[in-house]
This record gives sequence, C-alpha cells and structure tokens, in this order.
Amino acid sequence: MQMNITFRQFGTSDSLKEYAREKVERVNRLLDRAGEAHVVLSLERHLHHADITIHSGSWVLRGREKSEDMYASIDLAMDKIERQLRRYKDKLKSHHGKERVHHRQDLMKELGRVRHAVFEMPEDLDAQQEQRAPEAAAPAQATTEAAEPTPRMLRTTHLTVKPLKVDEAVMQMNLMDNDFYVFHNVDSNSMCVVYRRKDGQYGLIEPHAPEPTSAAAR
Repeated sequence: MQMNITFRQFGTSDSLKEYAREKVERVNRLLDRAGEAHVVLSLERHLHHADITIHSGSWVLRGREKSEDMYASIDLAMDKIERQLRRYKDKLKSHHGKERVHHRQDLMKELGRVRHAVFEMPEDLDAQQEQRAPEAAAPAQATTEAAEPTPRMLRTTHLTVKPLKVDEAVMQMNLMDNDFYVFHNVDSNSMCVVYRRKDGQYGLIEPHAPEPTSAAAR
C-alpha cells in the first residue's frame, strides 16, 4: 500500500510515522484492494488530530478523531475505519468487479465536481437576530443600524460526484464518516444528496421536475 503521512503544526516524528504505518496497513487483511492511504496528523488547540483516508478501488474510507495523545487519536481513527470495513466487508468485495469499476471510471470522467464550503458564523450573529425579531413588528424608524457581521469562509473542498445507487451512496457516506454525501443517482439520472438524520435514519434529497400543467387547469 502506498502511504503519505503529513505533519501539521508540529515536528515530524519517526516513531509516529512507523506507528501510523503499522496501524493503517492492518486493513490489508480486510480489503482486497487497498491502493493508497493519506494520513494527516495535526495539533490544534492542544488537541492531537488524526485524519486517515484510504482508497480501495472506487471507494474511499475515512476516519477522523482527536484526543490529548496522538497515538490514541490514530487508534480511534483506525477503529472507525475498521468498524465500517467489517460492516461492509462483503459489499466492498462484491463491488470490486473490474467491469463495474472501469464503467464507473468512464462515467466519472463525464461528471463534474461539487464545491463544499465550511463557514464560521460570528458568535453574536444569532443574538442580534433574536434581538431584532420583536422589533420587526414595530413601525419602521429612520435609524441607521450597524451592518450585520457576515460568515467567514474557513475552507473549501471540491468533491468528485460518483455514479451510485442510493444504498451505495449511504455506504460511501458511512465509510467516509460524513453526515452527508453528494452523488449521481444512476437510477434517476440526477444529482442527489443522502444525509444522516438526527433520529439515526437516512434522508435523500433529489430534484423533482414539476408536473406539466394540464389544459383543464388553465
């Protein structure tokens, strides 16, 4: 397995490199095709973050965790990946057929990418909106209000849109440890989003064309 290990906000450690490599390579016993892995170890606000991504055929597995110890963070991130691997082990193997993978790769060349932006909301924005809610019912006054603080973009990620069935999109979302996933629904031939609901169930968002207006309705 090809592996790339990146350190951010603190110095490179050979012992951490070796530890991460040994942990990540353990997935070889659960995967038929573990092509490459990317490990990002970073220090933020005194917490040690481990972000591990593994590519297996057309699938992407990801585990992200943080703790007060980098070794523990690596363990926790890999625990997440291994739990999902055991859950979807049979499905991953059945989806590794060469013809299906090549077909998807051809489709992916024709599909685009979506932009995922993360914003930081100003702390006092919600409070200001609550204060102004009662004032909305009062007559307008000729007063000059201070401009509302605007959200600040923290980071932007471009995601490849894959052609999948709904159940496959849910599996990919779980393998990536995400709360939502954008994909091209091969059944409806449309761009869709699956997401994890607060009750633990899954939701699906897909476009719906309006029904044509009948002559009688006119």
